[in-house]
Amino acid sequence: QVQLVESGGELVQPGGTLRLSCVVSGFTFKDYAIGWFRQAPGKEREGVSCSSDYAYDDTSTMYSESVKGRFTVSRDNAKNTVYLQMNSLKSEDTGVYYCAAIGPWARCTLARYEYDYWGEGTQVTVSS
Repeated sequence: QVQLVESGGELVQPGGTLRLSCVVSGFTFKDYAIGWFRQAPGKEREGVSCSSDYAYDDTSTMYSESVKGRFTVSRDNAKNTVYLQMNSLKSEDTGVYYCAAIGPWARCTLARYEYDYWGEGTQVTVSS
């Protein structure tokens, strides 16, 4: 059974940092690209970042323009975990953050309709 479980979301002040985790089970982790998405109230779910681990994938990491330079995605294949390090947080980063999986052997994408499996999400609130 495929499972993706996010954690790490909380209330943080503008300019602060958070690290989200996504623990994956039920498939061969290294063969899948893992994406991070977020959804703010009243808005559509948007792609934030993606990480893949294939030698042939020249887009091994990917970021949306809104987070580029502030967020960093990484993965630990030994722990079946993907991390999203979020720095210099802004109020507009507020939302529910989801991780999702696409594969096997799929390239990174920020298009949510491409993804096969989703977690339940973790709430991130950036507010003073």
